[in-house]
Amino acid sequence: MYIVGLTGGIGSGKTTVSQFFLNNNIEVINSDAISREVVQPGTNALAKIEERFGAEILTGSKTLNRPRMRSIIFKDEDQKDWLENLLHPLIRDAINRSIACAKSDYVVLESPLLLETDQHKLVDRILVVDISPKTQLERTLSRDGGSKDTIKSIIDSQLTRSERLNRADDVINNEQDIQSVQSEFESVHRNYLILARQK
Repeated sequence: MYIVGLTGGIGSGKTTVSQFFLNNNIEVINSDAISREVVQPGTNALAKIEERFGAEILTGSKTLNRPRMRSIIFKDEDQKDWLENLLHPLIRDAINRSIACAKSDYVVLESPLLLETDQHKLVDRILVVDISPKTQLERTLSRDGGSKDTIKSIIDSQLTRSERLNRADDVINNEQDIQSVQSEFESVHRNYLILARQK
């Protein structure tokens, strides 16, 4: 199976580009969705997180309080490392199971941390959705709310724009109108269909 890794910083428009793939009958594996599944109530991972951080890391409905968890790990590198060592192998295993079940011409792995984790080793090609840091901050604030400092911490924890672009095989510029983004998508999609047939 030919696998395209789709990545970009927070607020870059990965979801928009993923929808283009879905509209063209290409399966998209969303690592964020998988990361939520592995910490559902009743999972061993959530029990270990509660054991380490206490009951206050859970919401009233006993799910992971993601904003609280995020604020902890972006301020404490040791806690971040612990959490990543717990969750990343579980996420990788779930991604591999999803890839094995994929039936489309090729599959897309959408992951904000594709290049920061070993997930990039799973893909044949890397597609980066790119926007300026200013637009990234504005879009994320308007979409998610939250504090500017928390969003800046998330941005700072990810690869820099230039690091992402240096590792990209393909780039979609999401600073432009949606028709131009769609046109760039169609170009890479045609190429991926050819590459998938050659694999």
